[in-house]
Amino acid sequence: MKKTTAADTGSAPPPLAAQVLVSHGASARVRLGDGEEVLARAAGRGLQFVCGDQVLCARDAQHGQWQIRQVGARRSALYRSNARGGAELVAANLTLLVVVLAPRPEPDLFLVDRYLAAAVSTGISSLLLANKADQQFTPELRTELAALAATGCEILECSAATGAGVAALRARMHAETSMLVGQSGVGKSSLLRELVPGCEALVGELLKSEEGRHTTSTAQLYALPGGGALIDSPGVRDFAPAAGALDERTLGFSEIARHAQHCRFADCAHLQEPACAVRAAVADGSISARRYESYRRLRRLRAELLERVPYARR
Repeated sequence: MKKTTAADTGSAPPPLAAQVLVSHGASARVRLGDGEEVLARAAGRGLQFVCGDQVLCARDAQHGQWQIRQVGARRSALYRSNARGGAELVAANLTLLVVVLAPRPEPDLFLVDRYLAAAVSTGISSLLLANKADQQFTPELRTELAALAATGCEILECSAATGAGVAALRARMHAETSMLVGQSGVGKSSLLRELVPGCEALVGELLKSEEGRHTTSTAQLYALPGGGALIDSPGVRDFAPAAGALDERTLGFSEIARHAQHCRFADCAHLQEPACAVRAAVADGSISARRYESYRRLRRLRAELLERVPYARR
């Protein structure tokens, strides 16, 4: 007896689960369950997906292309603010945010703080990776790293150039969905080559549009040998966490959270309120003065971003 197929009945095969490797507008490169990678397009205008998303795809035989029909529930998401104060989705389903800095270029520690605050506020684990450990770290940078470690921040040193510390980094990232973020020039591309051998052939090739243009300025996901996944993002000069995603009282600063419970007022913003335990901790050195200044800057930035949102909706 002949086996009845979907083609015989006229019914379409069920959608297949896939993971977004890189997205650009309404297009994405996805990896299907069997490992095949295909280019897919959104089935509808309102469908939004980013690197790391789990989606359902179906083959559209009429148009000869794959379509993304549905985006799965996100376990976590990293957002950034745009110029209008709105939230833009950067990556989905992360379990570890790896914030990379190096002795050169000169570290922007306020940028580091904003990434760490975004991770804490959204429940994503974070790791501060001090790359280029083969170069000399200034005493000032060592002091700042010690202050961050005192907040509970996990810190690892490595050198993509010499390979020192890379094995420890690889072990830390095992079974995680990690994302590398940081300033341009801190060595993220070198780290990627160490962690994903042969990735040079993939860079710029994960998403190729019909016109032949390559996407090299967006997050891209790679499978890690031995388990886990790594999302590489373009280097940046600045990053502003989505205002609405930050913890309203502490903005994701761990040391602020520890001392805030002793403030006189439950809604203390830790700026100029009386009997503020946070400001007292800054005064006695329990909280880093630089970290507190970073908190103040982010508090002002958050207020400015929230003010822009109503105007952007008009």
